This record gives sequence, structure tokens and C-alpha cells, in this order.
Amino acid sequence: MRNKINSLIEQADESTLALMLSLAEKKLLRLGGRPDSLAPVWRDEIFPDEKGRCLDAEELKRIAGVFDSWFAGASSAVQKRSRGRVRLIFLLIRYGGLRLGEALALDDRSIDPGKAVLTVRGQYARTVQMPAEAMRLIGGLLEDPMFYSLRGELTRIDPGYLRRKFYNLAARAGLPGALLNPRILRHSRALELLRGGVPLQAVQYFLGKPVREQSSGIKAGLGDFSAGTAQRIVAQYLERETRMKSSARNVFVGRITKITKDNLLAEVELATLSDLKVVAIITGESLQSLGLETGRTVTATIKAPWVILAEAEKGLRASARNKFTGRVSAVKSSEIAAEVLVDLYEGSKVCALVTSESARNLDLAPGREITAMFKAFAVVLTADI
Repeated sequence: MRNKINSLIEQADESTLALMLSLAEKKLLRLGGRPDSLAPVWRDEIFPDEKGRCLDAEELKRIAGVFDSWFAGASSAVQKRSRGRVRLIFLLIRYGGLRLGEALALDDRSIDPGKAVLTVRGQYARTVQMPAEAMRLIGGLLEDPMFYSLRGELTRIDPGYLRRKFYNLAARAGLPGALLNPRILRHSRALELLRGGVPLQAVQYFLGKPVREQSSGIKAGLGDFSAGTAQRIVAQYLERETRMKSSARNVFVGRITKITKDNLLAEVELATLSDLKVVAIITGESLQSLGLETGRTVTATIKAPWVILAEAEKGLRASARNKFTGRVSAVKSSEIAAEVLVDLYEGSKVCALVTSESARNLDLAPGREITAMFKAFAVVLTADI
């Protein structure tokens, strides 16, 4: 079976590989597995000698919050400086996918907050594109006068001390200490990129992982990316990731799996790598101008007022093509309207803007199970790489 899987991977082009990842996740979910423990399809290519689970989106969010509050709670300048250096290493590994040794050896003067990039030297020298928000936090540390005397050596921390701090902070996040370690953080970042549609070879470049010789079929299928091309692909994903996290609106990224056309309109189905199916209806002219075709990566956006909320009932019948169930995570209300955030069970978020009366009638509150729906005509598509 393994040889058969390897053969399929070697023959797959970029879009086929992405769909294989999606199908593998779907199969694991049916069997009761975790989508973030998926691994065999991609892990053997990126981490051939390492096994273990990844942290999911909620766990990563809790960990980041713990580091933020821990740093903010420093009671003295000396403690703040010490905690700031540990936090810097965390940010480099969590968002830059650096190895622990790379992070500890990094010359902090090679970090460019303006361009949101850092330069890694050594065996796997590369330029790493960082998320804007993470670079904002790093830039704040670099610009703090208390760190001026350490510039060039800010990351020179004893690895044993660093691991102990990570272990202690894991407990604050409600996680086993063994889960908050550099290897798992690095694996988790790789999974985020892959699930976001970043091609395998671009992820390998980002992580400083060479394509193995036995993976020549994959390398050929994905195209022989230059470092600049791989960096641009990752940069575009990070820009999209920032939009998704900061806008509190509805953005789904996936690959087109089916297009149905008539003489006026086109129905476009896309599948995200978390296995959601989103259906959009656009004009034939838009289909042509965007250059949409099966296998193309697109971003689907839906405005919050177009999202309808209903009680989560089995067999719910509605004219909306897109129906997803999850739990309410937050409600912000005024006298007229309420903004409702729903965490879908596969990890995505949906934001709805409803009247305050509707929110009361549905008894919307954190923890409430709810179904979010929107019509195919409400979906706006934009084409990515």
C-alpha cells in the first residue's frame, strides 16, 4: 500500500497533490482521527526522520496568548529582558519555522522588520518571509532600548533553559509540556502552510528542507521553483492569512473541483484543505476574466450580513447551498445588531451580522451549536497563484 501511495504522489501535479491531501484528511476524520495528525502524505517528504503530532489552531492560539501575557507580566526590567528573549525565539520558530539551532544562532541584525523578512545562514541558508503581525512583535523587541546592548546576540540563549521555559508555559496553556517544543511548533507551521494551499516544494524551501532524491517525481510535478518564486508564494499566503485573521469576515481558500456553465452563469465548487465544500455562482464573463479552471486556487469571500444563522438541526432544509455547523465563540451586540462568530468543527470561522432581536430569539451565546448558511450568489471569488 505504501509503495502504491508513493507512486501516486510521484505522478501527481500540484493540484492533484492538494486534492490528495484533502481526501486523506477526510478519510482520517471518518475514522475518528485528527486532521492535524494527518501526516503520511506530506510528513515523509518534509520530516522523513521525525514523527509526532501537530498543534491545532486553538492550541496555537492559546500558546501565543500565554507568551503574550507572560511577557507583559514581567515585574522588573531584568525579568522583561529575559522573557523578551525567550519570546523572540518562540516567534521565530512558531511563525518562521526555524530549527531551534537556527533560531539560537540567528544574528538579530539580519531581521528586517520593514520587509518582514529575516535571513538564515548556515547549511540551509534562506530568506524567510514572516507574517506582518509576528514581525510587528519582533520589531517592538528589537527597538526596545533595553535590548540595545545585546543586539547581534539576542538569541544566544542556553537551549536547556529555553526548553524548561517552554515546558512551564505549556502548563499555563493547559497542554502537556512535551507538546510545546521547537520540533512540534515547526511541524505545526508546515501543516498550516500546506492546508493553506502552499505547494509542497515552497514549504520545503520555507523550512530549509531540501527535496529528497527519491522525491524527484514530486519536484518535477510541482515545478522547479527558484528561491524567489517559493518566497513569493509564501508571501502571498501570509498576506491572505493576515486578511483572514484580521478582518473577522469570511474567507475560504481552496482549489476548484468542479465548474458547471450555461450561456449566462457558472457554478464553481471549491474544496478547502480542511475539507469544506463552498459553492459560488458567478457570471460567465467573470469566469473568463479570472481565468478560473479546475485545480486553480481561489479565495472565496462572503460578507457577514449575507450569512444566515439557524438552529443546528439534522435534516435542515434551506435554499442556501452552503451550510456549515459549529459553535458560537463570541457575540458582540448593540441595540440594533449583533456580530456573531461561529467556530466550525473543522477549524474555520464564520462571522454573521444579524439583528439583535434575531440573536435573542436564537439564544445566541458562546457554546451554542448553530448552523451558518449563505447562498452561492453571495460568494465573491478572487484568483490566487
